[in-house]
Amino acid sequence: MTDTSLFPPGPRGLPLLGNAVDFQRRPLEFLREVQRAYGNLATIHVGNVPIVVFFRPEHVRYILMEHPRNFVKGNQRSALHQFLGDGLLTTEGDFHRQQRRLVQPAFHKKRVEEYGDIMVQFTREMLDEWQPGTEIDIAQAMQQLTLRIILKALFNLDSREQVVLLGNAFNGVINNTRRAFLRTYRPPRLKLPFLAGGKREAARRTLDAFVYDLIAQRRAAKGRDYGDVLSMLLQAEEEGVTMTDKQIHDHVLTFIAAGHETAQNTMSWTFYLLSQNPTVRAKLLSELHSVLAGRAPTLADLPHLSYLEWVINESWRIYPPAWILGRRALEAFDLDGYHFPAGTVGLLSQWVIHNLPDIWGDPQVFRPERWNPASEQKIPQGAYFPFGAGPRICIGMPFAQLETKLLLATILQRYTPDLVPNFPVVFQPRVTLRPKYGMRMTLSPTKVPEPAMAG
Repeated sequence: MTDTSLFPPGPRGLPLLGNAVDFQRRPLEFLREVQRAYGNLATIHVGNVPIVVFFRPEHVRYILMEHPRNFVKGNQRSALHQFLGDGLLTTEGDFHRQQRRLVQPAFHKKRVEEYGDIMVQFTREMLDEWQPGTEIDIAQAMQQLTLRIILKALFNLDSREQVVLLGNAFNGVINNTRRAFLRTYRPPRLKLPFLAGGKREAARRTLDAFVYDLIAQRRAAKGRDYGDVLSMLLQAEEEGVTMTDKQIHDHVLTFIAAGHETAQNTMSWTFYLLSQNPTVRAKLLSELHSVLAGRAPTLADLPHLSYLEWVINESWRIYPPAWILGRRALEAFDLDGYHFPAGTVGLLSQWVIHNLPDIWGDPQVFRPERWNPASEQKIPQGAYFPFGAGPRICIGMPFAQLETKLLLATILQRYTPDLVPNFPVVFQPRVTLRPKYGMRMTLSPTKVPEPAMAG
């Protein structure tokens, strides 16, 4: 057992279990309670394993930006690794760096911008199917839209049937997987079809079959270039090393999962925040009307839509796509007055750090103005990291930034969704932060803003 006598103090836990019950059942509330009680950093226990939770921007800088090679994910038993395999989200070291170099061209700025027309086109097609005054689950609608976009943009596929199939499969995996990245022991579980484990395995088999069938079809095409990411992965080579079907499968699955999950959650939470903050929504609608006057947005419009960018940045601050990151130290290190041994497991929580009152002042307030250039300069580096930071920052961040701007601007030109009264908005913290019961909203046609709203 690790000697924790020199570790920072933290909450007392239960015998044998430590703080695992609180962390598993109510992780968001628990982490904020720990920060308020213990300050800059604290030690919690999962079983008898100490976990150090770091709560300051300087900790983010030290771990993710200044010494990234000493801090690895390193949990091969995690639910994420079992789901995605050896993709960019789960691998480490030289292998990760090699794989990232191989896939980096797919996310070059110019290539990402080429996807803009697809994003707008598919969004407008969705809007043509909506009816004013109806209630929809905006979370489900955004999942279907973002899945359709990612399949077309990255794999040159456009099938509504495949979108529904994959959406149901991803939900089957996520909804039947408890957070497990801190587990040091996983007891055997029954995988009967009607239990969570069985449902999860069935959903994973559906996703695996889809991806491997796609790879097999492309292999049979004998080198034909479809101009998409899958063609690039099949042809990728570095120093004589090509990718196996398993490696391509893991990257493809990672791209599909991360590429739609982040965007769908961002859109759902942003529509929720706008519906709860009519003054902010009015200012955003005024900007959109001033710049676009009802037409669809283009890439050339985005530099003129600064408030739109502030709104999305603020949405990511309050409801970050990834709400926690875990790392394990390869070597001993000193931080914040403590000496931590090799093997120390640490957590960094966007959910907590994005809401520290001494940094943000009024963190519970949805205030996009905090992202104007004058205010943004005062935000410490490391205080805001919705996509991580340092060399392992999310490779798909430019894609997510472009997609959320274009989708939000396109939708708000036609509709301003309002939360259905008394609908339960409940967090579902998995790898991402999902609305547990979806997000039912009423579709109200967008009205041309009055000039007075521009203030």
